[in-house]
Amino acid sequence: MPAPRVAAILIGRNEGPRLVAALAALPPDVAPVIYVDSGSTDGSVAAARAAGARVVALDMTRPFTAARARNEGFAALAPDRPDYVQFIDGDCTLVPGWIETATAFLDAHPAAAVACGRRRERFPEASVWNRLCDAEWDTPVGRATACGGDALMRTAAFAAAGGYNPGLIAGEEPELCVRLRAAGWEIWRLDAEMTLHDAAMTRFRQWWKRTRRAGHAFAEGAAIHGRPPERHFVTETRRAVIWGAALPLAALAGAVMSPWALLLLLLYPVQILRLAPRMGLTRATFLTLGKLPEAVGVAEYWFGRLSGRRAGLIEYK
Repeated sequence: MPAPRVAAILIGRNEGPRLVAALAALPPDVAPVIYVDSGSTDGSVAAARAAGARVVALDMTRPFTAARARNEGFAALAPDRPDYVQFIDGDCTLVPGWIETATAFLDAHPAAAVACGRRRERFPEASVWNRLCDAEWDTPVGRATACGGDALMRTAAFAAAGGYNPGLIAGEEPELCVRLRAAGWEIWRLDAEMTLHDAAMTRFRQWWKRTRRAGHAFAEGAAIHGRPPERHFVTETRRAVIWGAALPLAALAGAVMSPWALLLLLLYPVQILRLAPRMGLTRATFLTLGKLPEAVGVAEYWFGRLSGRRAGLIEYK
């Protein structure tokens, strides 16, 4: 039998039935399967072992990040690493045929380090928050600047880049892609179904925390790679600061002098109406209002950096 060409690394904590489904959806010729657990108490470790996965239990006395979990999973592949590794979150399941499609693409494109496809929300009808996630993942097909947490990667490229930055609490995938592209590698988004994701977001608070985490990722990414020519996340950070902090603060401060200053807040519905024809009213509304929690995340990053306090995880479920 030929040696397996594709390994899989799953990460999770207390994913329960979602993890069982994720493991069951892996093709039989994907090996080894590494499951990296971050302190589950719901039987995830036993379920993974029962499914034949090799389990890496993280030392939770050290700061945990998804980036660190993926790196430790990759280290567990040594010494015989397959050509490719499929990273997948424990709340996702692979779509049949994805591994074959992505592997064939990387085989035919030796300059490509990463192939990702369409990640879809499993239950978009369950909440507006789930539908927003599904729309967020509908990224353009072709050569890309970044991928998400689910992606097939060339192991040689991943190893040469040094893997994910384990200190990042969010935005680790785009940051890795910045370094891969700087080394001459390409990132590709294929026109193919890749994974089904279960966001399980049913409350406004979950959306707020997830969007706040995005703001933190924007600020940290811009701090690391914000210089030209990359200017990584600089635009996203600027928009969060302007729309989420500068504008409302200017309106409130100006209202002390004149109530007419509150008219500045009308720029929000104007922005929503400007975006609505392109992306729909619901998405335009939450994209605009999302600048408020994004600005909070930006402020949290800079407060932590200036005070010397490392930010903890921002988890929404």
